[in-house]
Amino acid sequence: MTVVEMDSRLSLEQLAAIRRGEALPNLDLSQGMLAGQDFYRVNLTGANLAGANLTGATLTNSDLVGANLAEADLTKADLRGVDFTGANLTGANLTGAFLNRANLQGANLSGSLCEDTNLQVARYDRHTQWPEDFNYRKSGAVGPKAYLAGAYLTGANLRGADLEEVNLLGAYLSGADLSQANLRNASLSGADLRRVSFAGAFLRGARLNGAQIQGCDFRATDVTEAEFDNLEGVAGADFTKAQGLSGAARSSLLSQPDKDLNAWNSLTRSTTRDSLG
Repeated sequence: MTVVEMDSRLSLEQLAAIRRGEALPNLDLSQGMLAGQDFYRVNLTGANLAGANLTGATLTNSDLVGANLAEADLTKADLRGVDFTGANLTGANLTGAFLNRANLQGANLSGSLCEDTNLQVARYDRHTQWPEDFNYRKSGAVGPKAYLAGAYLTGANLRGADLEEVNLLGAYLSGADLSQANLRNASLSGADLRRVSFAGAFLRGARLNGAQIQGCDFRATDVTEAEFDNLEGVAGADFTKAQGLSGAARSSLLSQPDKDLNAWNSLTRSTTRDSLG
């Protein structure tokens, strides 16, 4: 991408260091002119970019943990995969920006402009602060109480994500990593969960009725009060050391066809029947 503007305080040596992924402590580019800059996987941890002009800039997969971007202009910026954990984005202009798969956990977006902002699979948590009246639950972002019914999340890395009360009815999650995730009271009925890893996850009260769970890894998962009725398939699902599996749920699972119960999980090398004890 052509450099449109470049802040005079950013020396060529600093620019080269940033592009090598080196962290520059106490980097101050507040009000900086960085429109159109082509950065990739840069380390701007804790940097002061308050009021900076980053219009159309590319910061794909960069590290902006704890950075100050208050009132920054990020219009149409490419922020895919950026780690904004704990970042200050208050009053930032995110109009038309791409934040696909960005990490917004603990970030403060109060007062920011999010018109036409692409937030598909961006992760947030209960500590993320959103603009008033912004319907983040239906924005495509992934977090507590998000509305993701029918969403395509095949192969998504959601390890350790906070997805309490998320709506994933009929969603496509085959091959996704949800190990150690919080899915308390999640709605997963009718979802494609084939080969999903739920290892060590919290599925207490989750509803998986009518879901496809072939090849799922439920090892050491808390499934207390979880619902497993009318499943579309269980072949190779591994429930080894799953906690809280009710007698009714166990009976429902063991009522599946023998060919499914005797199927191996390709990863754990355990059959569904053996894993259910």
